[in-house]
Amino acid sequence: MVVSFTVIGSVLAPDLHWDRVIAIAFIYFLGLGIGAHALDALGSKAKKPWGDVFGKRQLWLMAGCSLAAAYLVAAYFMVRFVPNLIFIALVEGFFVFAYNLEWFDGRYHTDGWFAFSWGFLPVLAGYVMQTNTLSVAVIAVALSMALFSLVEIKASRPYKALKQCGGGLGDADRALMIRYEAILKSISLGVIVLGMGLLLFRVFD
Repeated sequence: MVVSFTVIGSVLAPDLHWDRVIAIAFIYFLGLGIGAHALDALGSKAKKPWGDVFGKRQLWLMAGCSLAAAYLVAAYFMVRFVPNLIFIALVEGFFVFAYNLEWFDGRYHTDGWFAFSWGFLPVLAGYVMQTNTLSVAVIAVALSMALFSLVEIKASRPYKALKQCGGGLGDADRALMIRYEAILKSISLGVIVLGMGLLLFRVFD
């Protein structure tokens, strides 16, 4: 979803630079898809999202390498083309640690901050990567994607709790888990298809 958010933000720009579309998607794939998830596995006070598949040293290595690579790519574009991207990079850098490692007693590990950092900001990042500025329209679209992210995380938490119960669920809880799963799949696929559709629109426009 987050990679799709960057694409959605990118294609809203009047003039599209395809190398920057690929770059911002790659940055978020590394930073969030690998780095943030590795940190989440390190910082989670509840059940670890990746279980015991990776040790602490491996997780720190994954997080460090992926985040370093993401920021190196971002730095190239910030220095050469889009200096204003640095503001989003700094805020996202804060949240990648504060949210996933649950700093400040988990104050930033909330559904609202999740929607802001992984829904709202990626759309802005995609647009800023293209234009080095913001617009009222992209802020409105970013807000809508943040709301989709909020629905996703609200459904994800009870779904994970029910799934952890395994075979001990009753019929009602099992039906509820299936409903949450359908919501999560629908939102995720909907956002991905939206991103692909807008991208195809710009390709053939």
